Amino acid sequence: MPKVEINIPEHLEMQIAQLVEQGEFLNREEAIEDLLATGLKAYKTSGPTDEDEEPGFEDDGMMGHEDEYVF
Repeated sequence: MPKVEINIPEHLEMQIAQLVEQGEFLNREEAIEDLLATGLKAYKTSGPTDEDEEPGFEDDGMMGHEDEYVF
């Protein structure tokens, strides 16, 4: 398995350590791997998709208002 080195804010490190201490995870490595995997799954289900339009572009030249057109 590839190794990755990251820097995280102190408050996140403390939260991870607390989850390990509470027995939610066996160790920090397992906690970080599981939390990262869960975050990626959540991102895939709620994040941008290939079907989404590029930001800033509206259909038919409209900018969100009936009386505003972009030429």
